[in-house]
Amino acid sequence: MKTYTNTGNKDTRSGFGAGLTELGKTNENVVALCADLIGSLKMDAFKANHPERFFQVGIAEANMMGLAAGMTIGGKIPFTGTFANFSTGRVYDQIRQSIAYSDKNVKICASHAGITLGEDGATHQILEDIGLMKMLPGMTVINTCDFNQTKAATLAIADHHGPVYLRFGRPKVANFTPENQTFEIGKAVKLTEGNDVTIVATGHLVWEALEAAKALNDKGISAEVINIHTIKPLDDKAIIDSVKKTGCIVTAEEHNYLGGLGESVSRVLSQHLPTPQEFVATRDTFGESGTPAQLLEKYGLNSAAIIKAAQTVTKRK
Repeated sequence: MKTYTNTGNKDTRSGFGAGLTELGKTNENVVALCADLIGSLKMDAFKANHPERFFQVGIAEANMMGLAAGMTIGGKIPFTGTFANFSTGRVYDQIRQSIAYSDKNVKICASHAGITLGEDGATHQILEDIGLMKMLPGMTVINTCDFNQTKAATLAIADHHGPVYLRFGRPKVANFTPENQTFEIGKAVKLTEGNDVTIVATGHLVWEALEAAKALNDKGISAEVINIHTIKPLDDKAIIDSVKKTGCIVTAEEHNYLGGLGESVSRVLSQHLPTPQEFVATRDTFGESGTPAQLLEKYGLNSAAIIKAAQTVTKRK
């Protein structure tokens, strides 16, 4: 079984900051807008290096989306930055009307997603954002797993024409994907080969899926792990090809099971290859205050939950 090495825990929001800093040097059309959270979004270096291309809009997220949409008309590539909750729920009308409907080339970059925002609690956490954004026609939805992949995705979306929702997080997590990798939008990454169960995971739960696969292997269950970094467009072929071999699947995400990756996978399978499926996700609930580790444990979003789901689903074949 292929194994992966954690080269050191890093927060994915810093991967975004690193990517944005590099884009500032290489693409003069890239502009950055922030809603009073420069440090939290790691946009400090871009602001320092390119003050003429940085716009602090204050706590006015709806205005930020309107400004970003307008800037695209002049050929600019705006990257907006704030918490995921404020990047979606607070400004959904502006995104729908001013960005998605008119296919504006805006990159909506959202940090502090999911429950791992932690102690700030339910009002700042969001577990519905993937569903909100994937339902918008033409919107690309990306949820990266570590620092390296987030940096690569940030670079890649600058070259993609059209609205993008890039989702990442606050806590330091395992950094295990290749440095200086090429990020291909819509192309899943198979991390391990397996024959007994497919595990497709996104975001912070990709590393948890790899940890689960190691434990399952010790129990005699061969798990195939796939990193679904792009939820829309979804790599249907990678999912179908895998479950043809394994006969069952577990989906894992730091998001509500209603409207997230799991439901997108269910749609693909119901149309092409009905397959037993188990969901590792929150169950139609808001979050609460606590450390990221405490919340992941309480809401069943860790390797132990993935192991249990895999053992359950293999018995349903």
